[in-house]
Amino acid sequence: MSKYRTRASFGKRQEYAAIAELLRRGFDLYQTLVDDQGIDCVVRRVVNGKPVYTDLQIKARSRDCKSCDAARFAALDIKEPRENLLFMFYSEQLCSYWIVPSLELVELASRNKAGRNIGKYHILFSGMQQGRATVNQRFDEYKDDKGFKKLEDTFETLGAS
Repeated sequence: MSKYRTRASFGKRQEYAAIAELLRRGFDLYQTLVDDQGIDCVVRRVVNGKPVYTDLQIKARSRDCKSCDAARFAALDIKEPRENLLFMFYSEQLCSYWIVPSLELVELASRNKAGRNIGKYHILFSGMQQGRATVNQRFDEYKDDKGFKKLEDTFETLGAS
């Protein structure tokens, strides 16, 4: 398989892996046909007898990227941060997920002040120790089970309003 084909399909493969994890955890998902609104899927839960929906953008890093980039997510276009938009990040190299509500992400991430990605955000969920990528504990409240709990809590908050 050509390098282009491998790179071109990586994002979609990782989206499906993330979607499979969400399904495994009992979430109901609807995929978008086109990602022109920064939404990869819509997640649905019934809260107090009513359906509640959140938008989810999925970002992933390959196990083959440089270790220093294992959980670096750059050029994030967060046009309209809102209560019902979350980002799901996955590092294949670190076997870790982070789920961050967009309103919190714009506070945690850095915003590019110059260059071709001016106005876009970037965040680094990892660090380096002895030449190997490690998880940055600063973001533990968004990682793996705690991140999925954040997603569940978002439904409770939205369902209460």
